[in-house]
Amino acid sequence: QVQLVESGGGLVQAGGSLRLSCAASGRTFLGYAMGWFRQAPGKEREFVAAISWTGANTNQADSVKGRFTISRDNVKNTVYLQMDSLRPEDTAVYYCAADRQTSRLLFQGLADYWGQGTQVTVSS
Repeated sequence: QVQLVESGGGLVQAGGSLRLSCAASGRTFLGYAMGWFRQAPGKEREFVAAISWTGANTNQADSVKGRFTISRDNVKNTVYLQMDSLRPEDTAVYYCAADRQTSRLLFQGLADYWGQGTQVTVSS
């Protein structure tokens, strides 16, 4: 069992930055691809970014490319989402997810484990 706890959300003005963290505990973090998803009010959950368990491969949604960066520290069992040039449309609850297959995160939006979410609000 892997427990995921997100932190770092908050209120920021448009153009600002936030860094989300997701700390994993429980069974080994190694071997798991990690991803970030978000869900805005009245909308479906959508993929934001994913990173392979080695950190060698990353993917981002087109809507965040060039603005958001995903990274991980396997020693600290933590994955990060650096969010720059934030826009009001980035407002959502952001969820961390873990799965042994990157493809499930990328193409199916599925994961073995999910965090509880952290709110990000971008004001105009």
